[in-house]
Amino acid sequence: MNIRFTKYSKIYYIFSGTLILGAIISLVLFGLKFGIEFTGGSLLEVEFKSEMPSPDVMQKKLADLNLGEIIIQPFGQKEVILKLKEIDEPTHQKIVSKLKEISPFEEKQFQLIGPQIGKELKQKTGTAIIMSLIAINLYIAFAFRKISRPVSSFQYGIASLIALFHDILVPLGIFAILGRFHNVEITIPIIAALLTILGFSVHDTIVIFDRIRENLLKRALPSFEETVNWSLNQTLGRSINTVLTVLIVLFALFFFGGLTLRYFSLALIIGITSGAYSSIFIASPILVSWLKRKERKR
Repeated sequence: MNIRFTKYSKIYYIFSGTLILGAIISLVLFGLKFGIEFTGGSLLEVEFKSEMPSPDVMQKKLADLNLGEIIIQPFGQKEVILKLKEIDEPTHQKIVSKLKEISPFEEKQFQLIGPQIGKELKQKTGTAIIMSLIAINLYIAFAFRKISRPVSSFQYGIASLIALFHDILVPLGIFAILGRFHNVEITIPIIAALLTILGFSVHDTIVIFDRIRENLLKRALPSFEETVNWSLNQTLGRSINTVLTVLIVLFALFFFGGLTLRYFSLALIIGITSGAYSSIFIASPILVSWLKRKERKR
């Protein structure tokens, strides 16, 4: 069965455009809630020896210390992480004393992260993502330099960047909503997940583009559109099987990996699913759309 993927390209573009627009609106309205790694602050991790008190009980107990917003994240059955503004050592000891009045516990770690370190880390993260995108574009343009017709090698690179832009914006939009309504923060593991999404998505796209290149060099089909459709059909099974295998592992991490891995795995689930979709329904069909537009102008 030969599926004509490019026949319904307008539907794909409308669907993806809606996702991107929704993500941009979410980011503009809510923004991203960055963790203390980026904003600076204090982190206290404790493990209770008996039953862990509820976050509401801990919030009430610490209310008279005037600490501002305190984010309390339980994980496991007895452990909890408290994230709050930057505090000094006497305030740290007061928090420990107050919590021990509720239930005895062992302090696992206490960290202070200055705002300057967080600002520098945020800048380096942005630079790493931008440099990754530029490197990917240059690599694809170089790798496909031998098939400059009917579509130029740089257009393959631009098509992959559009797909990557889609794959990064979708999870960011969802995390903006989660941050607004569930206090989910952008942390170092989530940034690592976003960079992993870039690598996984471009890998899937290059596999399809490589098959298009092989079929173009063989000149097996009369038109570029037929070559793209045939190449997509040839790689469809591989793409689906690869993504499903990865998603099985990620869902296991999401449900059984604890709080520290939950949002890391969620970011990967969203991004890799989006990447599989964009590689098949965005990156390759957009090459055909560009060629058709070029031919209409002629």
